Amino acid sequence: MRAAGKVIADAIEAMRRSVRPGVTTGELDVIAGDIFKRAGARSGPQLDYDFPGVTCISVNDEAVHGIPGKRKLRGGDLVKLDVTAELNGFYADACISVPVGKPRKEALRLMTSAQAALADGMAVARAGAPLNAIGTAVDATVSAHGHSVCRQLIGHGIGRRIHEPPDVPNFRVPELTQPLTEGLVLTIEPIIAAGTGWVRDAGDGWTMRTSDGSTSAHFEHTMVITKGNPIILTAV
Repeated sequence: MRAAGKVIADAIEAMRRSVRPGVTTGELDVIAGDIFKRAGARSGPQLDYDFPGVTCISVNDEAVHGIPGKRKLRGGDLVKLDVTAELNGFYADACISVPVGKPRKEALRLMTSAQAALADGMAVARAGAPLNAIGTAVDATVSAHGHSVCRQLIGHGIGRRIHEPPDVPNFRVPELTQPLTEGLVLTIEPIIAAGTGWVRDAGDGWTMRTSDGSTSAHFEHTMVITKGNPIILTAV
């Protein structure tokens, strides 16, 4: 999984460097695809769900699962680069949010909120802690920044497939008291919005947009639970 995580980190960094006004989401997807090919990796969403792109690229009010294509990025956009790779039978998954050109203040605030929530979620993700400690920490941080968690979109276990047990909500679920176990691999991925946080199907069968049209942000890492700080598999 470390090898899959490195492919993802390399792909995200290359895509991030290429984000600029005028580039298309399809061109960014090709960058990731080329890195995957050189590493012998495959797209997780394509393998498991027959997704039409190598990666998921979502812009502004698109929260997740945006389809790469001819859309040109414009200055002020906020683009989410969500990358999942399979390598030698193992999967890893990560996402960053990147402003295009001169960032809007709202986008910067959202990014700060989501990054802080990810850090706070990881800080409590230790062996023996209840699973719902992660969501409690994430939601508290997002709320403190004046934003909303997209409750329909959650983190997950990962390993031989993209989505494995357990579900990892970004808010407190009282009944999720089972302890995190050493060696468990999961993603923590705050997906948040400037508005209510509710999302809807955009109509293409994949993309989810915020219901109120507000901008969203998304940060994610794949990690291994330990007795101390988790081991981040997708860090650059």
